[in-house]
Amino acid sequence: MLPVALPSERERDGALLRVRFTTLAAWTVGCPLGGFLFCVAWALLFHFADATATHCRVPNYLPSLSAAIGAATPERYVWRLCIALQSAPRLLVAAAYWRHYRAFPSPHRLYPRLCRATLGLGLGENLGLLLLTYVSSAENHAFHQHAFRLFIVSALGHMFLTCLLWGMTKKYAITPEEHKSYKWKWWLFIFNLVTFLVAVCFYYRHNWYCEAGVYTVFAFLEYLVVLSNMAFHMTAWWDFGNKELVICSPPEGKHF
Repeated sequence: MLPVALPSERERDGALLRVRFTTLAAWTVGCPLGGFLFCVAWALLFHFADATATHCRVPNYLPSLSAAIGAATPERYVWRLCIALQSAPRLLVAAAYWRHYRAFPSPHRLYPRLCRATLGLGLGENLGLLLLTYVSSAENHAFHQHAFRLFIVSALGHMFLTCLLWGMTKKYAITPEEHKSYKWKWWLFIFNLVTFLVAVCFYYRHNWYCEAGVYTVFAFLEYLVVLSNMAFHMTAWWDFGNKELVICSPPEGKHF
């Protein structure tokens, strides 16, 4: 499966499956986004008391992400289904970015290592998301915490290295979409990092002082971290807007 420019009708012969990259990008972001919105809304409407309960029993008005996606049904199963549906396409997106980076040589001596590190962090982010999805905090709190750490460290590292790589290859970017993508990648990474750090502060403040409403602020900031991460991945819409993923049958007379 390779990202290629849109072919002519004559070149379409032999293609078994053809998917526009914009469709793939929308799918990989739309599945978790739809699951996230459903789970939060359902928890607020039907499981409000349980989803917003805190260990110190102070008023709270929003469920944390863990409470929304893993504490009750049907939220747990909807979220797991959405993450399962987007996990394999995200591997294809990671492979497409790998080929994209390797197609633009950079004189920087660390460039090849950064390409490999970015790919590894992208895979780690996907793995961490799968683990924290399928092992909820209610089932195994310690394991869920480790999975979350893997996810957030990989996600932040992946976003940062992606911005660095696009900066190293920016002189090859000539389209307005590529320039727009590079700018938004930096803004979304900075927003995601700052929001995450502030969310951590509110999380520990809640645990230390048990003030009313503090956990609500933490939950809201947690939502922003998730949504900005999704938006970062959605920049693939600009990066590969004129590309397709193609599965082709071997040419006649050739077998692999």
